[in-house]
Order: sequence, then structure tokens, then C-alpha cells
Amino acid sequence: MDPICNRIHELADEVIDLRRHFHMHPELGFAEFETAGRIEHYLKALEFTTTRMAETGVVAILDSGKPGPCLMLRADMDALPVTEANDVSYKSTHEGIMHACGHDAHMAMLLVAAKVLAESRELFCGKIKFVFQPDEEVAGAIKMVEEGVLETPKVDAVMGIHIWSMVSSGRVSITPGVVMGGMDVFKMTIRGKGGHTGYPHEAIDPVIPAASIIQSVQAVQTREMDAQKPTIIMFGKLAAGNKANIIPEEVYLEGTIRFLHDVNPHDPQSPTNRFIRICESICQAHECTCSIDIEHENIPLVNDEQMTVLAKTAAADVFGSAAPIDEGRYIASEDFSEYTARVPGVFVFLGCANTEKQTHIPHHNPRFNIDEDVLIQGVELHVKGALTFLNQ
Repeated sequence: MDPICNRIHELADEVIDLRRHFHMHPELGFAEFETAGRIEHYLKALEFTTTRMAETGVVAILDSGKPGPCLMLRADMDALPVTEANDVSYKSTHEGIMHACGHDAHMAMLLVAAKVLAESRELFCGKIKFVFQPDEEVAGAIKMVEEGVLETPKVDAVMGIHIWSMVSSGRVSITPGVVMGGMDVFKMTIRGKGGHTGYPHEAIDPVIPAASIIQSVQAVQTREMDAQKPTIIMFGKLAAGNKANIIPEEVYLEGTIRFLHDVNPHDPQSPTNRFIRICESICQAHECTCSIDIEHENIPLVNDEQMTVLAKTAAADVFGSAAPIDEGRYIASEDFSEYTARVPGVFVFLGCANTEKQTHIPHHNPRFNIDEDVLIQGVELHVKGALTFLNQ
């Protein structure tokens, strides 16, 4: 085992302790104040100078003192509004908030990687920008971009890692091209005319078109889109009425439209514009009106070809061969896409699924947990990835 690997393995307990601390103290997007403070404290102990971005984001730069490119390594910080159901010693202490997506692990892995790389700066040229980003769950990356995270110094490439419960522990997924979906969020209000349920002919019932819309828009993904362009339309919220014998004045719906392919939001044949067409037509047929608000939350995440090759090289070094490296594409979305849309980048999925440890539970589930044995692999992927890029 080389000295870098030895050092990383010496820090195995430290990365687990960090992960468990973050897990016990989760905070929602743009409210990660305690989290940011803990990150700053750790980095300053390593003699990093830290700066804040987007209020709770933390950035630190490691300069080798030798000319070369600048690589950005990123971890996300925010938790989810989920009540944890796990019975573990490090269970969330914040009621109704939980790290149910692995961001606690991401921060821990990147902090320990920063320590190892700071101790090894003689081994590379150029700079490394460590970025701890808030609010990934609601597209916080764009705010970091707008505040200049890719500038001063100018970032030449970016790498990120996500703990992934759809990949087995001891394996990793690295794929060129589109690897995660884009996502639009819709909020829709259908308005009719309220009335008495005993006299529906005197009202205009908005529930009927709402029910029809929920069924009919499924045709977008099953009949209108090429099967080679995966698209998913899901409703996550539906609200109407106050009493059983009152026809409501309006129905409110929220949901998401996800697509695992490049989409031009101005194209009338895009999944979202097809969705709008169906909704408006159904409402018109039922003499209702509808207002639809679309938030283009995430664009598809695209891995650069050369950066993907580089990441696979680093992963083969970490795992001992290329055998544990899989390829996979996932329709879930990630705002890391805002970085890879601007500079060459690669996003790596680190498997954490272990049925014996019950760490195969889906992300965002109240019983989500990770196989902590893989944390050290994540640290090594960051370190070996950075050294491979900066010394190529």
C-alpha cells in the first residue's frame, strides 16, 4: 500500500466521526449555519483560509505553489425535511430533518481528502478548490455560480462524488455523457366555480379536470416521447376543498417532470411544453381555467469524455482493477450539472448498498443509511482523482 493510501486508512475513524456528526445535526438548504461552522473549524485547523458564498457555502483553496490548472472538488451540505426512522446512536437530533441523501458522507469525505491533499501538496502542480455547497436539493449550485465559484482562480475542471444506494458497496458507477436527468417543477391551480355537491349543475367542478390531467399527461411519457429519451411526470401534491359536501372553487397540484436527455425549454415539443398543452386543453374542455408555474430546477448532468476516462483511471487505482467500475444513468437530478455545463467535469457514483447492513434503502427514505466502510474509498477517489488530473 502506497503512503497516500496508508494515510487515508489511518483517517478511517475520523471520516466516520465527521459523517456521524453531520448526520446528527442536519440542516435544510441555505440554513446550514452550524454545518458551515463545523466545516470552517476543520479547515482552519489545517491552516486553510476559508470564504463564504451563498451565505452558508464554504470555499477553501489549496495552492501547491507550482503553476498548473485549478481543479474544483465539491460536496453538498443540505439535509431533507424527513423524520428519521433509523434506530442508531447517531440518529438526527433535529426533529423532521434528516440527511437522507448522503450529503453528510459527502462533506466528511471531502474534508478528510482536503487534509490528505494538504499534507501532500508537493505531489502535484496547480490548485485545488474545495467547495462545500448549500441547498443542492433545490438547485443551490446556480447561486454559487452567480457569485463566482468558478472564478478567482478560474476553475479548469470539476469532480464530484455521490454516495449511491443503487450500486453495491465495493463498486462504482462512472459513465460518459448524460448521467442524471433534468428536472422541471410545476405548480398548477385549476379554477372552476364552487357550489353544493347536491346541485353540481350549478357549479363548475375543478376536480374533474384535475383527475383527467393526472391520467392524461401520462401519455407524454408513454406515447409522445421516444422510448430512447426517458421521461417521467409525477404528481407529489394535490389539494382541494374543505368539506365533503362542498364543490371546491379550485384544485392545486404540484409535481415534477424529469428527463434523461438534452432538452430545449423553448421547444414546443419538449416534455414540459407537451404537459402544458394537455393541461390547458383539458381545462378548456371542462370550462375551467388553469395557471401553471414552471421552475426549471435542474438541467441534465453531462460527464465530459476525457474527465470520465480520468475518473475511471483513478477508480481502477483505488479498487485495484477496473472490474468494479460499472456504467449507469439515473433519472434523478443533481445541480452539479450547473458546473459541468460550464467546465469539463465528472460525477462519480460510489456504491453503498449492502443488504446485510440495510444500506440498500432508496435515497430520501426515512430509513436511508450508508455502509460506512465505503467512506474511505470516497476519500481515496477524491485524492487519487485530484492527483491524476493535476499531474496528467
